[in-house]
Amino acid sequence: MKNYSSKLKAPFFWFPLITLIFSCNHQQQKLTPDQVSNVKTSVTNLTVNIASDVSTKGPIAWLNYFENSPDFFMASEGQIVFHNYASAQTFIQDTLTKNISKIHLQWSHIRVNALSTQTASIGSNFHEDMIMIAGNKTIPVDGYFTATAILTNNGWKLRNLHWSLKKL
Repeated sequence: MKNYSSKLKAPFFWFPLITLIFSCNHQQQKLTPDQVSNVKTSVTNLTVNIASDVSTKGPIAWLNYFENSPDFFMASEGQIVFHNYASAQTFIQDTLTKNISKIHLQWSHIRVNALSTQTASIGSNFHEDMIMIAGNKTIPVDGYFTATAILTNNGWKLRNLHWSLKKL
C-alpha cells in the first residue's frame, strides 16, 4: 500500500490548491453600494410582504414565497422538515391549513446581507400568534429565522429557511 501522506505534506501539493482557492475567491465580483442597497431593500420588502400575506391569508400564503424547486428545503430546530417544495406544498395544503386558521407574524431586527445581486441571507427575530381552528386557541411562538433568498423570474423567493424556537 502506498503512503500518500508524505505527498500531502509537500509544498508542491498545497501551493496550487491554495492558489486555486484564492483565485476563485477573488473572481467574485464586489457589489457596488447601490447594488447592496437594492438587494437589501428588495429582500426587506420580501419579509414585509411575507408577514403581511401570512397574517392576512393564513398559512397558505407561505407557498407564494418558497422557491418552487427541488432545491428548496426547510428546517426547524436542526431537523429537515421539508426536503423540497412539493413536500412543503403537500403539508401546508393538507395539514397546516386544516389546523391553523390564522397566523399573525411579526419580524424584528431584520438583517439582510447581500451575497450577490441575486442572492441574500436573511436573519430575524420573529413572533407568531397561531390561531388554531380547534377551540379557537392562540399559540404564541417566538424565535429566530434564517433564510437564503434568491431572485427568480417571479421575484425574490426563499430557497431555504430555518426556524429556531425560543425555549420558554
